[in-house]
Parts: sequence; structure tokens; C-alpha cells
Amino acid sequence: MQASSHLIDEIRDMLLDCGLFNALSASELLGAAGYFSISKFEPDAVICNEGDAGSFMCIIHFGAVSVRKTNSSGECVELAKLRKGRAFGEMAVLDGERRSASCIAVSDCTLLILAKDSLDKMLNDSPKPAAKVIRAIAVAMSKRLRMADGQLVEQQI
Repeated sequence: MQASSHLIDEIRDMLLDCGLFNALSASELLGAAGYFSISKFEPDAVICNEGDAGSFMCIIHFGAVSVRKTNSSGECVELAKLRKGRAFGEMAVLDGERRSASCIAVSDCTLLILAKDSLDKMLNDSPKPAAKVIRAIAVAMSKRLRMADGQLVEQQI
């Protein structure tokens, strides 16, 4: 079922708002918006669990999400608290591997969702915009990896 043009416009505006896809033209962004959906979560709702099959990524439009991982002692450790504009689950949407962490809604949340099968469909239907979406996701992941590397180095001193 195709989303209504009003919903696609709303998703396009949310995508513009997050800043992740600034490299896309207005028409590319509008086209990409048709592959996303919107989901809402209440506080303490589990968005995904560590170890689950990864089939979608999220961009926070409203609210906050806690990223948690179980350490070797079996304790749940919060790795980050993500807010508006931040993406998570990108690794899973690109490689389809299991989730590396759990994500829990800290407050009421509105999330943009890009399913792996929707990304695959976008690649078939509109390869150039899809490549720009994938590049934007890869750049965001690269920035996070560089930050994590820096934090690891600081912890060694």
C-alpha cells in the first residue's frame, strides 16, 4: 500500500529536519520519503533487543532513546542516550546482522523507520537516491566510530 501524499510530505519534512540526508536534492528526498514509515513508542517500550535480527533503522524525530548493551558480567550498561535527529540501527539495515545493543524509549518517541526490505526496494527503484541515502548512513556511522575511537584512546591515558 502506497502512503498518502500528505504522509510522504510529513516524512520528507522529518527527513529534512534530521539533517542526515542534506546531500539529497528536494526531489530525491521526496522520493526517498515514500520508503520510510513513522512509528510511535511510549516510555520504556522496547524498540529492539540486543541479539534480535536487524531488519530496520530508526531516526528520532521526537523524544529520547536509551542504547543499552549487556556486559560480560551480565549487567545492562547504557552506552548512550539519543535525542532528536540521531539515527540508530543503521548497521543492521545495511548488513542484516543481529542487533549489537538494545534500544528503549526513554520518553514518548516518534521515530522514522527505514526497513531493510524498503531500502532494497529503493535500490531497485531509484538507485542514485538510494546510493545517497546509504552514503549518508555510512558517513553518520563513520563519524560515530571516529568518536568512539577517540573516547577509547582517552580512556587509555
